Amino acid sequence: MTRKKVLVTGGAGFIGGNFVQYMVNKYPEYDIYNLDALTYAGDLTKHRGMEDKENYRFVKADIADRAAIIPLFQEEKFDYVIHFAAESHVDRSIEDPEVFIRTNVLGTQVLLDAARKFGVLKFVHVSTDEVYGELDFDPTTFFTEETPLQPNSPYSASKASSDLLVRAYHETYGLPMNITRCSNNYGPYHFPEKLIPLTISRVLNDQKVPVYGDGGNIRDWLHVLDHCTAIDLVMHEGVNGEVYNVGGHNERTNLEVVKTIIRTLEKSEDLIEFVKDRLGHDKRYAIDPSKLEKLGWKPTYTFETGIAQTIQWYLDNKEWWEQIISGEYRGYFERMYGVK
Repeated sequence: MTRKKVLVTGGAGFIGGNFVQYMVNKYPEYDIYNLDALTYAGDLTKHRGMEDKENYRFVKADIADRAAIIPLFQEEKFDYVIHFAAESHVDRSIEDPEVFIRTNVLGTQVLLDAARKFGVLKFVHVSTDEVYGELDFDPTTFFTEETPLQPNSPYSASKASSDLLVRAYHETYGLPMNITRCSNNYGPYHFPEKLIPLTISRVLNDQKVPVYGDGGNIRDWLHVLDHCTAIDLVMHEGVNGEVYNVGGHNERTNLEVVKTIIRTLEKSEDLIEFVKDRLGHDKRYAIDPSKLEKLGWKPTYTFETGIAQTIQWYLDNKEWWEQIISGEYRGYFERMYGVK
């Protein structure tokens, strides 16, 4: 039987990296290709234990580089493309929107052209609930797959744009695809600039933890391994052309999240420092994942079990996040592969 080839873009990032490990270990009969440009958040050290596995291969390339992507697809003839690669930090998008448009929109177009030209079986585009805009604080309201797209930041606008491109390639060219839109992820290997790992690392070092505004903004938290199982299901069972929301049923204010971490680490809430609110800061995100649940998926982590496990992971893996904060991780690819 011919081995299936799965291209995972952004596989050196947080969610993509966890998905690469999940797929390599779960499907030894699949060849998993990890494609990443290794920008600032791309970290290969998380894959040290997999680099000798026969079904894992790393490819360094920029998804917006047509001259690299088209020949790669032509040579490998991928069966599946799972597209995580994206600039994703909202604060950075406010400071420099252009790089978000290049990667998230133009890069997605290059991948779509390659997937269409070389006949992939399924293109799974991993998006975000932020494309829907914001909800009010009414706990009975949720984002569904029918919610209009109303992005409020350059980041979410770039993701909404890429969502629409994927849909258009399905409608115009018949490209087999699914779009998934997830709530906020957390878990192992989360890049230290994001709320949960930032809070953990700063609290452990007795440093002030910045909290935007009054900390009342609400997010629905999804453990990254629950997200991996959702993508796996959509990849194999998703109805062609459909969108699936992936949510964890774990709404918390940012302040609640920070206080939970401080309490778990037995530190003082005096470490909390309220700072000027972010421009265009959405009040609340909350997802109705019932469509995906009908397909057969359910989250296994509550926020309580997930955040406890995540905090313990950061305690047990200080070497990983300390070398990220220090910037030492940036030289790993060159040391490992002998090229820049």
